[in-house]
Amino acid sequence: MHTLRVYRALAGAALRTEAQYRANLGLWILGGVAYQGVGFAFIWVVIRQFGTLAGWPLGEIAFLYGMRLAAHAIFAVPFGELFGIDYIIREGRFDRYLIRPVNPFIQVITGRLRLQTLGDVAGGFTLLAVAARLVPVAWTPASIAYLIAALLGGALIEAGLQTIISALAFRMLSVTSLRIFTDNILTTFGGYPLSILPAAARFGLTFIIPHAFIAYFPATILLGRSHQLAVPAALAAAAPATGAVLFTAALWLWHRQINRYTSSGH
Repeated sequence: MHTLRVYRALAGAALRTEAQYRANLGLWILGGVAYQGVGFAFIWVVIRQFGTLAGWPLGEIAFLYGMRLAAHAIFAVPFGELFGIDYIIREGRFDRYLIRPVNPFIQVITGRLRLQTLGDVAGGFTLLAVAARLVPVAWTPASIAYLIAALLGGALIEAGLQTIISALAFRMLSVTSLRIFTDNILTTFGGYPLSILPAAARFGLTFIIPHAFIAYFPATILLGRSHQLAVPAALAAAAPATGAVLFTAALWLWHRQINRYTSSGH
């Protein structure tokens, strides 16, 4: 509870700082919505051309895409500053975090709130809300609870991956290429059923980079398409819990790797 109170205080200060530049914030949000809209428009063109994708009609693809984007938005708002860890370390700013009586990880993620990610929030949740009305899912309290858990779990998976990459920065100083590679993988394949990919790619996106657990597995369970899975349905259904496990392990690694940090001397 103490950590949560500290996070709320620091995040509130960062939020007030970002909110001072309202015009710039508005442009960032519009840009984020436009960027995600272009990504879905490409998928829409593909579906218009071929009718379905691996047997998934447009409504179900939109639902999958919306889940992936909403989970990403939940991750990006509080954890977006992890993308700047390279600069924080190389510029020596991390020194200050070590001498303050606050968890260094909390200080990193609240150093700045990247409110441009609100474009992802707006686009993702709008698309998900529309698509949820088009798919053959009985929206009972249980299915709604599972969807919420899946979105939170997907966000924690992405947060876990980026925390692991950030931990490597204490050794490597620059992890930009690895971060961009991972983000591109998640973005490129986020809106497509993994069943369209070769077996080797499906394995890599399940057990090496756990992309499948972010949106594909939960969407497949909700849509009743578990017969298309290459893994046991029970494993796919447990996707929301995977995020909590991965993020906990990533935090442990992050704090272990702090011992490898060497001040730049600035």
